Amino acid sequence: MWWIAPAVVGLLLLAFIGVVIGRAIAFKPKAVSVPVPVKVAFDKKRVEQNLSELIKFKTVSHYEKELEDNAEFERFIERVKTMYPLVHEKCELTRHGDRGLLYKLKGQSRGPCTVLMAHYDVVPAQEEAWQKPPFSGAIEDGYIWGRGTLDTKCTFCGILEALEALLSGGYIPKRDLYLSFAGDEEVTGNSTPSIVEYFKKNNIEIGLVVDEGGAVVENAIPGLKKPCALIGTAEKGIMDLHFKMKSDGGHASTPPAHTIVGKLAKAIVKVEGKTPKARMTPDTKEMFDTLGRHLNFGLKIIFANLWCFKPLLALLGKFIGGEINALLRTTYAFTAMKGSDAANVLPPEAEVIANIRIIPGETCESVVERVRKIINNDSIELYMTEELDPSPSSVTDCEGYEALAETIRECWQGTVVSPYLMIASSDAKHYSLISDKVYRFSPMSLSKDERSMIHGHNERIAVEKMHRIVKFYMRLMLKR
Repeated sequence: MWWIAPAVVGLLLLAFIGVVIGRAIAFKPKAVSVPVPVKVAFDKKRVEQNLSELIKFKTVSHYEKELEDNAEFERFIERVKTMYPLVHEKCELTRHGDRGLLYKLKGQSRGPCTVLMAHYDVVPAQEEAWQKPPFSGAIEDGYIWGRGTLDTKCTFCGILEALEALLSGGYIPKRDLYLSFAGDEEVTGNSTPSIVEYFKKNNIEIGLVVDEGGAVVENAIPGLKKPCALIGTAEKGIMDLHFKMKSDGGHASTPPAHTIVGKLAKAIVKVEGKTPKARMTPDTKEMFDTLGRHLNFGLKIIFANLWCFKPLLALLGKFIGGEINALLRTTYAFTAMKGSDAANVLPPEAEVIANIRIIPGETCESVVERVRKIINNDSIELYMTEELDPSPSSVTDCEGYEALAETIRECWQGTVVSPYLMIASSDAKHYSLISDKVYRFSPMSLSKDERSMIHGHNERIAVEKMHRIVKFYMRLMLKR
């Protein structure tokens, strides 16, 4: 009877293979409606000229407030009022926090409102490294150049252009429409938190929030040939964790066996050498389920059977890093170091900083405790700055998400729409505290090179993409 055990193993193996292949065969794209695009009309030249003018305002935000030109921000706000007269005639404008602008357009009936977000502050630009001046707003060869053309004066302008055009035709939204703009998003300012507090205080029910985040991209996951529109339904937490040590200092000619710089270096190596546990969040799982159905059969076998192939993805992420790894686990990036000002002086104090992006299911506190156990050195002081836990996940089975997804399909025919876990940070996280219908989508197609321009050199947007942004917001507003 010795042959019975191998036979049972063989049968179990055949059953396993049958289940895996059967699930892959049944793993087909979900049926979605393909809407006929709603025709909208607006002045394309006006859009181009207005974005160009908005770019010329140096609304640069800094963590060091003394470096900011507050008067420039106020000039920007006053120019927006004259640029969009119908918006300012029909909407109620209130200011919140340092630079928050909240426009309200009353709807035809009561019900959950729509909130469209953008920020009008920008990060600094190293002017000498640009091909064209970063605040010129130059329009050349089919592009509008300048800081903010992608992040996010483009959507700020697009939202206002869309509403101005619709108001000229007598538009009234079905329910209240809010435009929520911040002038300090890049420095984690108080504008959006103050606006959210206003919503909370006044018990305003929200049916849809759309902020920057995902976009229409190619190669969203390896092997996916179709363009994909990624909608951020949650975002990772963020924290700067400081590792600090002190010593008596002294001359470098008589160093101790291990300097505080060496001890901090050892701590860095320990942290980088201990890969955090992989977690499949609901947002990532839904993304893999949606996109995996559009892969070739070999890859479908993996994505249709994550119940057994999840460890393979986790291993892949561990060794290649990048976006797959960031979707599956908390990441640590050591980005700053400081010690002695002189090469021959032992530092009395040294510090390194890790920028940490936290996977949902963990918290800032749990990450710090994990790091403390890894480094196992009580003489290293750990403290957090800019700490924020991961956001809750938003739902995808609601009217707001469907309106957003349908509008995307109208503007980018043939695109696969999918939720995803956003690995960067946005002001949308504040709205996630009061609503589960908060989505992060920048209405434009972005190549890898274009994504690198955000906060980089030579930021610019194709005029055709700017026109499509306006179309997107007009079509979305008409649904709401």
